[in-house]
Amino acid sequence: MVNLTGINPVERQRRTPPVEVMVDTGAEVSWLPKQVLLDAGIMPEFKKKFVTADKRTIERDIGFAILTAEGYTTNDEIVFAEESDMSLLGVRTLEGFSVMVDNIGHRFVATVSMACAG
Repeated sequence: MVNLTGINPVERQRRTPPVEVMVDTGAEVSWLPKQVLLDAGIMPEFKKKFVTADKRTIERDIGFAILTAEGYTTNDEIVFAEESDMSLLGVRTLEGFSVMVDNIGHRFVATVSMACAG
């Protein structure tokens, strides 16, 4: 578990409070509570469908935010989680942070991003 904060990319002084989220390397994108995002002025831009673990298809609003946790920052899509949903930090956010998850030490480990240079 880590604390994830969403920052409004247009009005950067507006941000969510830190939200305790589960780090889920099986989740593509990160999820924060809908009302927390709306209160920070982060607005839905489009909808996306997801398949749940029990094979149901659900649809959620998606927006854009600057995400920060454990001293790492990236810009990413964010899911507007409903009350029945979990708050998650997904693999795309981890990749944006350029970190790996140390499951034994329960921490992020910085990595070097791959680049194509000539």
